[in-house]
Amino acid sequence: MRMLAKMSWLELKLFLREPLTALFALVLPLLVLFVMGGVFGNEAEIDIYRGVGAMNYYVPAYVALVTASVGLISVPAHMAGNRERGVLKRYHASSMPVGQIVGSQVVVTFAISAISALVLVAVAMPLHDVVNPDSILLVLAGFGLGALAFSAFGVLLGALLPTARAAQALGVMLWFLMLMVGGAGPPPEVLTGAMSTVGDLTPLRHAVRVMQDGWLSLDAGLSWLTVAVVFIASAVLAMRFFRWE
Repeated sequence: MRMLAKMSWLELKLFLREPLTALFALVLPLLVLFVMGGVFGNEAEIDIYRGVGAMNYYVPAYVALVTASVGLISVPAHMAGNRERGVLKRYHASSMPVGQIVGSQVVVTFAISAISALVLVAVAMPLHDVVNPDSILLVLAGFGLGALAFSAFGVLLGALLPTARAAQALGVMLWFLMLMVGGAGPPPEVLTGAMSTVGDLTPLRHAVRVMQDGWLSLDAGLSWLTVAVVFIASAVLAMRFFRWE
């Protein structure tokens, strides 16, 4: 545990040196949330936003989006960049276990996601008169599960992609795709049948439902199980395909 803590602290300092981390983890979700709040307000609509106010819908959805931002964009580019610069090779030369590398990435992703989510909630709730969570415990559990799933998925992308530029490009593309069809952008009720089907296949759609389950007591269906499967499968595959150089 002491080695994991040291590795996590080192990786956190390296993460914070990269401007994309701050942009996508802290700034962009908050900016898009302000745009949504200015356009849609917080009046309840029976036919869209699952029957709740737009901002009541979007705040838990954007907490899930924060975890996706860090996991899809920051983590893969950071890991692939470390491989390009020979950092992972030096870790390997010092007999650093793969589990320590992967574990430190998960810890750092979780920490950055938590800070960003707290900032987003602290700003959005009083500004848009968002309702308080129905269950704090479920909200925390949903956030934790989503952060673990997207951090493991990001480590998997970082393990598979050869360069930081490739990782960054794919991560941004996946992020915007999930934003558009995963329930954090246009409400699912207005999407066409094909787009809604694609959205159901994205981890973000299920992470959004998990967050809304605890915040708004809206039925998440099998989304808890789906996010857990994404986490386990991504973690196993990341360990399997991890490359030092």
